[in-house]
This record gives sequence, structure tokens and C-alpha cells, in this order.
Amino acid sequence: MSINTWKTDFYRATLDSDLSQQLNNLASALNAWEDKSQHADQKMWRKQLSHLPNINPSVFSLGDIVTIGAEDDLVEGEKLRLRQVLQNYMPWRKGPFRLFGVDINTEWRSDWKWQRVIPHIDKLENRRVLDVGCGSGYHLFRMAQENATQVIGIDPTALFFYQFHCFKRYLPTINVHYLPLGVEDLPATNCFDTVFSMGVLYHRLDPLLFLKQLKQQLVKGGQLVLETLVIDGNQQQVLMPGERYAQMRNVYFIPSCEAMLVWLKKVGFNDPKLVDMNTTTTDEQRTTEWMPNHSLSNFLDPEDKAKTIEGYPSPKRATFVAYK
Repeated sequence: MSINTWKTDFYRATLDSDLSQQLNNLASALNAWEDKSQHADQKMWRKQLSHLPNINPSVFSLGDIVTIGAEDDLVEGEKLRLRQVLQNYMPWRKGPFRLFGVDINTEWRSDWKWQRVIPHIDKLENRRVLDVGCGSGYHLFRMAQENATQVIGIDPTALFFYQFHCFKRYLPTINVHYLPLGVEDLPATNCFDTVFSMGVLYHRLDPLLFLKQLKQQLVKGGQLVLETLVIDGNQQQVLMPGERYAQMRNVYFIPSCEAMLVWLKKVGFNDPKLVDMNTTTTDEQRTTEWMPNHSLSNFLDPEDKAKTIEGYPSPKRATFVAYK
């Protein structure tokens, strides 16, 4: 699939679904994204896609390491050039990926999160799936592996969009698409069987509005899968960090699990449940060759790893499911 045809490919793949009724609105939003001034490196990122090997991969696997092509598909010089191209898309945060034998060891072991989430959700087979805040698209490929009818990810971050297309270009036939939009840019489609949102809620100034926006994307009876930072406490307890939390600037509300369940009920979700809780470790989120910036170990109190460097409780993540 060419980067020049990504919108057309999405429109064509959507014509047979209820989402087709929203194509005019979606087209306007996508055109506006392309017309806006984007990241300073966007022209370079787009050009680098043309330097990726023009070859049909001999194998692919959408397992724990999303793998496209074999090392033997390329001669040594081509593999060196491929590594150089992929390094232009650093930092790589969500993965892991392997492209023609080049291992991209990302900051996050996103496969660990998927292994925690997948046992607790409705089967994705024959379902239309939306992932809000999809990052580079690692989980989109894992959802496709579960035989979803169509998988659509949204995230307005330009770098993630181009990282995704490093892989999608070699998988033109799978019904997986990335729209560089925020959830606020989506019309109320009411047409997805499953909506994922993992690692987004705490970045939203109005978390209840965000939950309503997620609900507007679901069919009646559809399942929400929500993963977010949480704190310990009762249903009245919500952490509102100061300027930073674990060195992140845009963290606004971190609820307790009990408070999160109240929020889900408040916006009208049915049967909300906490299905998994996990303390983030420096084995799961860390600095690597492909993400050489500071990571979790730099964001924790060096004297007390149970606290962030700002003195808040260290990151703990919980997954919830609920229904429309």
C-alpha cells in the first residue's frame, strides 16, 4: 500500500459498513489534518517511506513480535539501509516489531499489556474495532490477528502515523487502518463492536466527556476496553497532579479503581468491571537503543521506587470493561 493512497484505501474498505454514512465528515477531518502545518520532520518522514525495501515479504506474523519479512529477504547492504531508515523514526515507544530481521526494541513491552488484556475481553472475531490513541499501531496488528472484521486506530501524532506505515505498506490486504485524528474529530458513528482506549484517559482535561465520546462510537451492546493509570483509594479519591506526573506534563486526573467504576456508570455504561491491575515496572517500560530518552527508571524517586520523582504514587495501571 502506498502512503499516497492511504485515504482512498480506507474509504474503499469502509463502503460496506455503517461507517460509510460518515465518510463525508471523516474526509473533511482527514483533509484538514493533511492541510495543517505538521511536525517539522514530517516531509522527511514521508520521504523515508520511499527508501524502505520495495519487496514482497516472504513471511509475516502478527504475534507478540509483529514480524514482517525474513532477514534473508534482503542482502546485507539493504538491511543496513533499512536500519538507517527506521532510525529516522525514533523514538519508538510501542512494540516490539521485527522488519526483515531488524528488531525494533521499543520503550514499552506492549505485548505484555496485550497478554494481560486479551483474556478479559469479548472475542474480536468478526467484530469492527476502534482503538483510540493507538500510537504506532502495534495493538492494531494484534487485534487483526484475532480475526476482527476491520480495525481502525486513531491518534493525531504525526510520528506514530508514519511508524505505522512502515509496516502497513507490506500488508496491503489486511483491513487495518490508521486515521491521524483525535476522538473529538470523529462523528458519533455508533458502529463499532469494540472500542479500546489504552493509556489516554489521564491525558484528557474532561475525562467524563472523553468517556461519552468513546460511548458514541459503540453499537448498542458493544464493549469498551479501557486501560488507564489508577491510584489506591475509595470512590471519592482522584489524584490531580501538579505540573508533572512521572515527568509527564499533560496528566490531569488519575482515579482510584472505585472512582473509575463510578465514572463509567455516570456516563451510562452498563456492567463496568475492573478486570486487571498491574504496577508498571522498569522491565516493561525502559530506555532502549530505539528509544534512548529518559524512561520510567528516571521518573521514579531514587530513594523510594513506590513514588514518582514528584512524590506521587508510582504508576499503576488498571483495565476496565463495560458495555453500551
